Amino acid sequence: MFHPCQAEEGDVVINKSAQVSSIKVEPHKQKEAESLQPPWVFGHQDLLKATKKAQKVKQKNLINTINYIHFLGGTVFAHLRNRKSQEDILVSTSPQPCLEDIITCRWTKELTGVLEDCELLHLLIVDGQSVILVPADVKSMDSDSIVIHLPDVCYILGKRQAKRYLCFDISAELIQSGFFAKGDLLDFSPVAFRIKATPAPGHSFQWFNPEQPVTIHLFQNQRMVFSGTCRCIRQTVGLESRKMVMAPKMDRFSRFQKISNRNPRVQMKPPPLIAFEHPFLKKMIQIEVRNISTSGFSILEKADEGFLMPGMIIPGLSVHFAGAVSVTCTAQVLYRLKGAKGSVRCGLVILDMDITDYGKLSNIVSRVTNPLIRITDDVDMDALWEFFFNTGFIYPKKYDLIKSYRDEFEETYRKLYKNKPEFFTHATCQKDGQIYGHASMFRVYERTWMVHHMAARPMGKKRVGLPLLRHIVQYFDGLYRLPSFKMDYMMFYFRPENTFPNLFFGGFSRDLKNPRACSLDLFTYKSYPSRSPQLPLPERWSLVEFSGRDFAEMERFYKAHSGGLLSDILSPTQGVSSEESLEMLYRRLGFIRRWKFYSLKDNEQLKAVLIVNQSDLGLNLSELLNGVKILVLDTAGLPWDILNSALSQLTGVFKIDKIPLLVYPATYLDFQGVSWEKHYLLWIMDAQYGKEYVEYMQNKMKLKFQFLVKYLIKKLIKK
Repeated sequence: MFHPCQAEEGDVVINKSAQVSSIKVEPHKQKEAESLQPPWVFGHQDLLKATKKAQKVKQKNLINTINYIHFLGGTVFAHLRNRKSQEDILVSTSPQPCLEDIITCRWTKELTGVLEDCELLHLLIVDGQSVILVPADVKSMDSDSIVIHLPDVCYILGKRQAKRYLCFDISAELIQSGFFAKGDLLDFSPVAFRIKATPAPGHSFQWFNPEQPVTIHLFQNQRMVFSGTCRCIRQTVGLESRKMVMAPKMDRFSRFQKISNRNPRVQMKPPPLIAFEHPFLKKMIQIEVRNISTSGFSILEKADEGFLMPGMIIPGLSVHFAGAVSVTCTAQVLYRLKGAKGSVRCGLVILDMDITDYGKLSNIVSRVTNPLIRITDDVDMDALWEFFFNTGFIYPKKYDLIKSYRDEFEETYRKLYKNKPEFFTHATCQKDGQIYGHASMFRVYERTWMVHHMAARPMGKKRVGLPLLRHIVQYFDGLYRLPSFKMDYMMFYFRPENTFPNLFFGGFSRDLKNPRACSLDLFTYKSYPSRSPQLPLPERWSLVEFSGRDFAEMERFYKAHSGGLLSDILSPTQGVSSEESLEMLYRRLGFIRRWKFYSLKDNEQLKAVLIVNQSDLGLNLSELLNGVKILVLDTAGLPWDILNSALSQLTGVFKIDKIPLLVYPATYLDFQGVSWEKHYLLWIMDAQYGKEYVEYMQNKMKLKFQFLVKYLIKKLIKK
């Protein structure tokens, strides 16, 4: 908030566009802050000369404004002049309720000696951008109060291009090429802000160059609410402390890497509303959303009365949709650009959001562009099971494996799709209660998500696979950046002969040619009886719990043979923090997910690593989360009968009759002359390459669509 006594060079403009019919005053906490200040010397005589060009305020509107200030406990300024020294000063006063044309204002602090030989010239009402100048007609004045007759008209005098607001409890850090200072945020506008800063011990303002960029961090209760490169517009003189006016150096910046085709932004009727407590002002703000996507949204606000500044971080921002649906996120202002008719357009990016709210947002946005697509929406379980069987996902051999545990499978899926736990997400294409496309993902390791299922079938003559995949890509493009999602890696098991995933997943790995970004490992699948008797290991052989030393040896072997990412997602240090572990999360939500490592050694030499995975029955219908993953470090030095004996000692924890073994390298069982059933490719991607993956998928979908068009044209020509 500016005060008329604070002269700032080059700042005087007449606010010709001020709306007399709606005078807005911001006296929030003004009384508390200003009562601590001494009377100010009035340094804006130029304001008094601007009344001829100023807009006028009628008396009745002035009375309403004064009563509003009294209601909020605010203050107004008395402009006084000392008759002897001819010095002009400002003193804050508390206005009393005003019924007619007489107003009483009480002095807000002890002013003994200050009021002597002073006469009142004006009342000044400051709103952060303009000043209402009220010519004084004094009825009486003493040490407690002053009584004034209000004139028929008063004047609105503008001064700033954007409204400035008083700020509280926001700490500031200023950094410039080794110079460091700390301080507080004093006031703020959408285009600039003022801080009071003091150099850190051993630093001096003589090191500060106002002509060079400076990095500013602002904190609310030690939580960052602004970070940006700024320029110093002006500063006071002083070596111990300075008041400095800063402005963001850029009116726009990019938070994440740009992609060639960003997620579509949609306009909705009625438009959503964003609501948040402004981090600088501690007041609630509500603004209509102009357009929105799963990664951000834009709004319009008045250029001279805005609240958003590029770089500002807003925690706890809520987006409210019609129908009482709302989501909450942490957002950051990316840009503030000039719009039409005195407006500015501000863009905000979503920095974080929990999976439940992200699912709601994705579902709303997706259904605007395609009403058949449902993201994390309710699913009719009978329709889902019909889809699984009809599309061949549950084929005869798989059904033979699970039929004895049908009730447990059904209960697991009922809990997943009804309770929507935060480790699970899904998307469907539905019409009239029937499912035509489905995809789902689980968080299966601390910071790794696994694609569980992806399939589609025609809706009459209409194909739904590509539209569903397009929305899944858009969904992924928003979520992999969100810290709450805990997605450092993404993985997917699929059969090499399955054309669709081999094109859209395997193809990306082969095109990228960087296994540290996206790896593709071939495993051999073999079903293994879990009820077999335990077989002892020969002398010299041992099966022991995994150690850090064993992991280092396993990692060296894997990186030499593959160079991929499997050891990264299995690392014992992945996700180590004070937060809730994945096993605890599953348990809290009524599910099971755990894994344990074992080392198979010959005379203390590591020969294989066995990873026992456990989950609820049917959590993965191929039961790849209920089985043993085996990494064989010495193909020739580990006979199958030794490995078989080790496995027999680990399978007692499983409830099903047969469990899957996934063996790497895939050549091991052939080398040992052991039969096996099929191969699986394990695709793992580092989420840091999400941008490249999204662009690859978008390009492939375009090519696939073009291929389908050409195919249909050829069929028509043949007919």
